[in-house]
Amino acid sequence: MLAEADGNRTRLTGMPGHNGFEDRARHQTRYASALTLAATRPDLSEARRQDHTGDMAARGLPDRWPVLRQLRGTDTLGRGKAARSERSAELRGRIDSADRVVDSVCPYCAVGCGQKVYVKDEQVIQIEGDPASPVSRGRLCPKGSASKQLVTSPRRVTTVRYRPPYATEWQDLDLGTAMEMIADRVLKTREQFWQWDHDGRRVRRTMGIASLGGATLDNEENYLMKKLYTAMGAIQIENQARI
Repeated sequence: MLAEADGNRTRLTGMPGHNGFEDRARHQTRYASALTLAATRPDLSEARRQDHTGDMAARGLPDRWPVLRQLRGTDTLGRGKAARSERSAELRGRIDSADRVVDSVCPYCAVGCGQKVYVKDEQVIQIEGDPASPVSRGRLCPKGSASKQLVTSPRRVTTVRYRPPYATEWQDLDLGTAMEMIADRVLKTREQFWQWDHDGRRVRRTMGIASLGGATLDNEENYLMKKLYTAMGAIQIENQARI
């Protein structure tokens, strides 16, 4: 068995892309060596075995050597408890400490992948795909997987930024002031480009306002936007997803 495993490793070494196979063969060789030693050395007395085990125990090896845990336990392939270290046994998932989970939608493209936002102490600690989403079934693209950085980044802009005409620096505005400035500009633009008639026909419209909705807007948001812009007289109302 040992010779066969060594032969496999030797043959694999000469093959293109053999690195992964060589590691696998090396693991098989160590595993076969341990099994062969246990099966072919019945002459090794129990006293010698106890002395050998005691000497290793004094050095703290039995609990640390995966191969010994493989031989003594039921995990003979080393894929479970036998391969677990003290460090890996203490590891916990990123979402174990979450207080609650909020369902959300990825803010990027038009696919609309579902997300699970994990919150602890009112702070976002992790964002993962929602397996219940019929759109993405728990999957996220690289941008969606990194969307937590969009929320928690120290460089995230959390205030209204405004640069006056001909200015070279941005200014911080409170939300109330910014909303008033937007309302004033909308009313001014509507009045400036208002048309009562066109080519002898009553149109009652404004040609100075247009809307291009984002792809992540839901039906309710698009409905409200359509009502608002139509009430103002705008006629150029589109959505990025339809285009």
